[in-house]
Amino acid sequence: MVWIEIGAIADIPRRGARCVVTPRGRIAIFRTMDDSVFALEDHCPHRGGPLSQGIVHGTAVTCPLHSFVISLETGKALGADEGEVRTIPIRKEGDRLFLALEAHAA
Repeated sequence: MVWIEIGAIADIPRRGARCVVTPRGRIAIFRTMDDSVFALEDHCPHRGGPLSQGIVHGTAVTCPLHSFVISLETGKALGADEGEVRTIPIRKEGDRLFLALEAHAA
């Protein structure tokens, strides 16, 4: 894994998100009310809606298009919905955030 710095936790509002574009696609970075951070692929498994534009509540996000609820911890749909998105390792060092990306083979 290669860790890249993506900014400060203050760059993301509490109960909000921002999107980071990587060579592997768009990654949504979420911040909960208690300052936990999570990273998921930025598309809903239902119809590809932008999860980074969804509503964060607890440790879940609701897709803005069709109200699918996705766990920020596992990437799996909650309730009666089915599907999942890939979670991406993220870490916080002080106030800085780092995202893990798979190293490309030479």
